Amino acid sequence: MLGPALLFCPADRPERYAKALAAADAVILDLEDAVAPANKVAARAHLAAADVDPERVIVRVNPIGTADFALDLDALVPTPFRRVMVAKAEGPASLDALDGYRVIALCETPLGVEQAGALARHPSVDALMWGAEDLVAGIGGRSSRSGDGRYRDVARYARSRVLIAAAAAGKDAIDAVHLDIADVAGLAEEATDAAASGFAATACIHPTQVAVIREAYAPDPADVAWAEAVLAEAASQPGVFRFQGRMIDEPVLRQARRTLDWGSGG
Repeated sequence: MLGPALLFCPADRPERYAKALAAADAVILDLEDAVAPANKVAARAHLAAADVDPERVIVRVNPIGTADFALDLDALVPTPFRRVMVAKAEGPASLDALDGYRVIALCETPLGVEQAGALARHPSVDALMWGAEDLVAGIGGRSSRSGDGRYRDVARYARSRVLIAAAAAGKDAIDAVHLDIADVAGLAEEATDAAASGFAATACIHPTQVAVIREAYAPDPADVAWAEAVLAEAASQPGVFRFQGRMIDEPVLRQARRTLDWGSGG
């Protein structure tokens, strides 16, 4: 998975493509919500003419079954872009239309969250992402967050369900965007929790959020030192053992290996 910071960029703003790629680990060129209906034709034309690294580009297409999705797919055919994010993904069978593409299924409707496991198991799917705003609107709610800025329980449930569904299928999971650009502390808290929980990346909407996400995903030097030490000790231990006051078994060792993977950029 490209990451840890994936930056959305409106596809109708080609002057931002290179800047977004320079700022983030990968860019999501958005043909859906970030582009007004009147600008979608121009956005597809800009995408077709783009001279950017296709290996670091994800194209968010409109929901499958819509006229815009069919037009998005037609526009993609002559381009080198073969990694797509499907907005409002719901039925795994519908993803058959994307044979030949590497798919990120965006679970952001009630049915999409319910179908997260089936979506993750589709052979074209590399990763799942979740989204709070469309989900809560689809449920009939008024806000995904409480007054303190933290997600309501229903959003946290969807976040956890998508993460576990992705892991069960051996796929990556991407955490949702933090819409309050000025809330740096809130973004840092969410991204730190995402990294610790097992998300592979966090999406964002502004270049200033990239550094916050990268810092959150980078292991603390003390955690890296502990992981190195416990793995070194494990090399001479036949099974479960005690280390620095903790009981150590294989799940803990797997977490330590994951910490070192992140520390080395893996």
